[in-house]
Amino acid sequence: MSIPLSVMLFVSAMAQEPFEDDPETPRYLTTKEVAALLRVRERKVYDLAAAGGIPYRRITGKLLFPRTEILAWIEGGGGAESPERPEVLTGSHDPLLDWAVRESGSGLATLWNGSLDGLDSFAAGRAALAGLHIPEEADWNVRTVAARGMRGSVLIAWVTRARGLVLSGRAGEEVRCISDLRGRRIAMRQPGAGATALFDKLLSKEGLATTDLIPSAELARTESDAAAAVAAGEAEAALGIEAMARQFHLPFLPLVRERFDLLIDRRAYFTDRVQMLMAFARGDALRRKADAMGGYDLSETGHVRWLSP
Repeated sequence: MSIPLSVMLFVSAMAQEPFEDDPETPRYLTTKEVAALLRVRERKVYDLAAAGGIPYRRITGKLLFPRTEILAWIEGGGGAESPERPEVLTGSHDPLLDWAVRESGSGLATLWNGSLDGLDSFAAGRAALAGLHIPEEADWNVRTVAARGMRGSVLIAWVTRARGLVLSGRAGEEVRCISDLRGRRIAMRQPGAGATALFDKLLSKEGLATTDLIPSAELARTESDAAAAVAAGEAEAALGIEAMARQFHLPFLPLVRERFDLLIDRRAYFTDRVQMLMAFARGDALRRKADAMGGYDLSETGHVRWLSP
């Protein structure tokens, strides 16, 4: 559900009025008033406030919303001429997210094309959400997203997950670090994948390059593809996640803890499909599944990591 044109026009007109000087106009809105302005249920306003995605104040236990900040927040969410995004989740593949999209009944379409290609698709308006795990100097995703200068979007933490080498039985006995991969057959990820960016960084740190490795016949485009290639004997190793190593009963050498975040269009956040996914993410079913899969930390799931101007 996008913010209706009539609401946007109303907000644009109201934003010109001198609220601070009019004693008859309240400076703060109630949850009910914000819900009426956005034409959503009050529950959605509470959910957005809990995620830190909307400006509010908590006074004596009650939520109040600064009128001028709310109007600026709505206008920052996209102008009336902005087209509605397709209900597509693109970007990097995460098995837990893949499962949650189906299990929640959200009905979101998925296109797993890697973090950087997913970010490009999101920036071009071809998707409502993008899964990202792009390595940075001291963090993941935030500086990369901010540098794109996008408006009307929010970066929300999905999971932190264990990333390392998924190994064949023999390689599991012989590989103890990245440098031990020299001359071995490796399941490589596609250009633009967050795993590719991280792998290049890890190889460079050890004085290696992809030319020092033997690539498997086909690129692995998802986390499950990477582990499956090792399990099938098509590769001796792949840079993968612990959850997939466990699923295929393969040795796993942990290397880093990485953040996997969801970049969400601010208007799309209010749609029923996205709300179904986010509500499911707060439930016990997701945590039970994460525990069963292994290698996941959900302690920050749902936290706002970055909010566009």
